[in-house]
Amino acid sequence: QFVYHFDQVHSGFFQRLRHKYPQLTPKDHKLCAYLRMNLSTKDIAPLLNISIRGVEISRYRLRRKMELPKEENLVAFMMNF
Repeated sequence: QFVYHFDQVHSGFFQRLRHKYPQLTPKDHKLCAYLRMNLSTKDIAPLLNISIRGVEISRYRLRRKMELPKEENLVAFMMNF
C-alpha cells in the first residue's frame, strides 16, 4: 500500500529504481523512498523499526550498492532521481 501511494505522488520512482539498481532489496527501496521524502535519520528510524545507528549503516550500505562517490549527497541524489 505504501508503494502504491508513494508512486501516485512520485510517478515511476520505484520502477526507475528497480531498473537501474536491480540488486536493491525491498528494505532499500523503502529507505530510498524515505530519503526522497527528505526525512531525517531520526524520522526514518521509527518508520523502519531500527535504531538511528541502524539507519546510518543502511544509508552507508545503500551508497555502496549504488556505487555513489563519497562527495555525492545521497538525499540530493534521491531527490533528483
